[in-house]
Amino acid sequence: MSDRIKCLIVDDEPIAREIIESFVKNINFLELVAVCEDPFEALEILEDNRIDLLISDIQMPAIDGLELVRSLPFPPLIIFITAHENFAMQGFDLGVVDYLLKPISFDRFLKAINKARLQIAMRNPETLGSKNESSDHIFIKVNEKLIKFKYQDILYIEAFGDFLKIHISGSHFLTYSTIKGIQAKLPANYFVRIHNSYVVGMHAVKSLIGDKVELTDGTLLPISKSHKDQLLNDLNIK
Repeated sequence: MSDRIKCLIVDDEPIAREIIESFVKNINFLELVAVCEDPFEALEILEDNRIDLLISDIQMPAIDGLELVRSLPFPPLIIFITAHENFAMQGFDLGVVDYLLKPISFDRFLKAINKARLQIAMRNPETLGSKNESSDHIFIKVNEKLIKFKYQDILYIEAFGDFLKIHISGSHFLTYSTIKGIQAKLPANYFVRIHNSYVVGMHAVKSLIGDKVELTDGTLLPISKSHKDQLLNDLNIK
């Protein structure tokens, strides 16, 4: 089926490969293109096939999963799977969809897959078969005009008195609303509240520095104590 998400698994451990392969085969909207035991084999598959989602171990002989991803000029979406927690921030800095620690439950794996599915849907909604199943945008009233904003273009939303500032790269728009009101209209698994005054797009988060979030455009925003646990949970940082 052309609407399924094409996956590639890379892991040097046979048992790990078997487990992830069985997980993938139990999700009907995934299509397993290949299972590789080393990154060099994976590179050949990536050159010859359209891959939407790469599910890769990190620590492997010769080159690791991080090096594999960095070597790709146009990488697919990435889910990293590893037994080593210390790699989490490196993988996070590469903009991966999710980072899973072994041993992995099917429920946790499915949560990561659904995050990838949402990102693919935002880029190309018909990928999921029905345009009504997932939307990639929101209409927001700005100066008596409804403007279409794609979720992936929204970096963050800021409370500004009785208004909100919708920040996109290099610009912002004012709308009359509340943070709570706009958050209710946004997909909860793509946007997260980090402060009473800020909602950020998880796609725009580059790194965490103490009690601040650094976004892809260099903006630093505060994280309040009351929202930090939820942010770490949504980003799957333990």
